[in-house]
Amino acid sequence: MIKPTSTGIIYLLLFSIFIVLFNTGCRKGDTPVELTETIVDHGEGTGTTTWTRNNVYVLQGFVFVNEGQILTIESGTVIRGQTGQGDKASALIVARGGKIIAEGTAQHPIIFTVEGDDLEGSIPVYAKGLWGGLIILGRAHLNLDGGEAHIEGIPLSEPRGLYGGSLDDDNSGILKYISIRHGGTDIGSGNEINGLTLGGVGSGTQIDHIEIISNQDDGLEVFGGSVNLKYIAIAYCGDDAFDLDQGFHGKSQFILAIQSPETGDKLIEITGGEGPGYGLPYTLPEISNFTGIGRGFNTGREIITISSNGAGNIFNSIFTDQDLGVYIEYTEAAQDSYKQIERGNLNVGNNVFWDIAENDSLDIFKVLAEQGVDTSEPDTFMLSYFDAMKHEVKDYGIGCVVCIDKPLNIKPNSGDFQNMAPYPPQWFTHVNYKGAFYDHNWLLGWSLLDKENLVIY
Repeated sequence: MIKPTSTGIIYLLLFSIFIVLFNTGCRKGDTPVELTETIVDHGEGTGTTTWTRNNVYVLQGFVFVNEGQILTIESGTVIRGQTGQGDKASALIVARGGKIIAEGTAQHPIIFTVEGDDLEGSIPVYAKGLWGGLIILGRAHLNLDGGEAHIEGIPLSEPRGLYGGSLDDDNSGILKYISIRHGGTDIGSGNEINGLTLGGVGSGTQIDHIEIISNQDDGLEVFGGSVNLKYIAIAYCGDDAFDLDQGFHGKSQFILAIQSPETGDKLIEITGGEGPGYGLPYTLPEISNFTGIGRGFNTGREIITISSNGAGNIFNSIFTDQDLGVYIEYTEAAQDSYKQIERGNLNVGNNVFWDIAENDSLDIFKVLAEQGVDTSEPDTFMLSYFDAMKHEVKDYGIGCVVCIDKPLNIKPNSGDFQNMAPYPPQWFTHVNYKGAFYDHNWLLGWSLLDKENLVIY
């Protein structure tokens, strides 16, 4: 038997003390102490890796998930972007052929925010433009010449910023129970990053239960592609809430949009695309159960604009508290969004409007035209469109234009919904109410809107 020396005993005691201190210092209950890891991308991307909830990840500059790489993010993980404008901007970008698996839960959402946000009020809810945002790029169809483009918000010198292709079922991964806060950095010349940008993202990608809060530019912008979106909340952004263009032809259901009272623009903007985007595929979103709360009167803002040959279907939704209604572009060209009505590609029907266009049903639908264009024929048609498409002007108690600093009502005060549009047979959840909420509060527990009591359900 070997007897320990006095020196050995001292080393053993010191080692034991170290183990006790490590276990005590690194854990609070069963939760590991958070360690901060700064992520810098010099071209190699993130690699195939997992970000875990016991670390805090700080994005320094543009960080890409490169083609062939898979970034997995555990539920409860917090990712913070460094502040900075121009070439000092920070964002997470999933490149074409890359994949993100970010599955939060209602108990443990994944949070993207700015560095310095302690999640306990250190950053005001309405603070905008403090970091970049989250960008997902895929290989689904666009309607642009050449079938691909370079995503806005990323310098043209970065080849990993390309998106588009021919794979409509492309799979860029999974996004679930994610809160994206305070983004929208300006990288120069008014080129701002959206809260969540989807470029050419395919239908194989799963996206649901996403919250976008106080982005400087659009909340959610979708450039082409065919991805489907469900349970999305967008609030207090500086431009449009829900912007769809370049041939996007996916489905969306249960969307809440609350405009910024100072700077918000449209709740929904649908455009065909650039140059002027008349090609196929048309921008043809199917949108159901949208609840849109505008920024009030005397703003000159529309609740929806549809232009540049954009089309689609918007039904079983509720829109409140906006100066102007739905504006559809009319031109003297062979193709425009108004003519998409004639082709059967544009149908806005079975919706509820309140405190929009002074509640005059004859003023809710209008054509948008350049000065000098004769609009007498479409103007006459639009006078009958409201009734023909079975809309109604009715107060369901949603929104509160005179109490911006108080919680907003998002649940209808009545379930007496008339003229429900039938749901398409595939993908959509068939419910018997209009708007994004009635018997299911899908914001509960995981969203900042719920945590800060900004909405009343």
